[in-house]
Amino acid sequence: MKHLAPLTDPVYDQTAPLSRFGHFLVQFIQDKRDLPFVYLILEISCTLLPLVAVLFWPNLDSRVWWAALAVYMFLTTFYFKGPFGLMLHCTSHRILFKKKYAQFNHYIPWVIGPLFGQTPETYFTHHLGMHHPENNMEHDESSTMDYQRDSILSFGRYLGSFFLVGIPRLAQYFTRNQKPKLRHRLLRGEVVYIVACIGLAFVNLPATFVVLVLPVLVTRAVMMLGNWSQHSFIDANDPGNCYTNSVTCINTKYNHKCWNDGYHISHHLKPALHWTEHPAAFLKDVDKYAQNDAIVFDGIHFLHIFAYLMTRRYDLLARHFVNIGNRYASDAEVISMLKVRTQRIVPVVSSERVAA
Repeated sequence: MKHLAPLTDPVYDQTAPLSRFGHFLVQFIQDKRDLPFVYLILEISCTLLPLVAVLFWPNLDSRVWWAALAVYMFLTTFYFKGPFGLMLHCTSHRILFKKKYAQFNHYIPWVIGPLFGQTPETYFTHHLGMHHPENNMEHDESSTMDYQRDSILSFGRYLGSFFLVGIPRLAQYFTRNQKPKLRHRLLRGEVVYIVACIGLAFVNLPATFVVLVLPVLVTRAVMMLGNWSQHSFIDANDPGNCYTNSVTCINTKYNHKCWNDGYHISHHLKPALHWTEHPAAFLKDVDKYAQNDAIVFDGIHFLHIFAYLMTRRYDLLARHFVNIGNRYASDAEVISMLKVRTQRIVPVVSSERVAA
């Protein structure tokens, strides 16, 4: 176990100097704290878009093509993937560009999003239209409740279900809950993406596969892995409590790279809270975290949680567990609690949903 240590996660520094270029860019965005997002958009655009053009270039020397692919895969898979994915998350909750420049807000999901396997509109509709309103409960189509959350076989079922029927179930959810606009946005993005893949396949099949098809498979697997880890430890007596159906990861490099995404409890409590404000919000409410028996880890993030759960290394989870309020006397007590919180919870499905 660990005691609560001073936080090292990123916060906004009002005294940080701003370059002339930064001053120029700030005029386009609603919140100057989001300036790093604009820099990230420019970096992605100036590197990946030219590489995409190279990969689709007709009759290109194979050695050049494979070299470009190697660079492209490194950038999309290891360098930009995490920061982009969580930028998409943040800008879905808080619109990036001012109303005057609203057309620029489509650039992330429709232009560069597909390069990372994000079909246009799908993330927004799933995350804000369904996941947050349902809060991982039984009507959440990506809920982890009905799974044994330290089982690789259960995760395989969870992942397979999402790949096979995730989009149809999401569309049905919007129909069932009378949200036709969100259903339209979802299906429009999916159809446009599929049509684009088919059309570009006739232009250059290998390039289409590595630029548009493969990223979807990787990204959706990673997103489901993340959601699984974020909602693995659930109190069966109060599964709708944000403090007890999610986790918080503090003091990790991941929070610096991915915009404080480790503060998932805080995010569910206040979805529109700016990413730089989560550390302060956590410290302000730390007593509530203790009172609600919330799970906080120090020095690890969601990939660690997933790996430790799949290998059932509860000892490593307990080693990074923050004993807020001195609730536990030993690692053994923490391990016992964590094991209970990963047990499958059979949801009570309403007759309305069964009929649907």
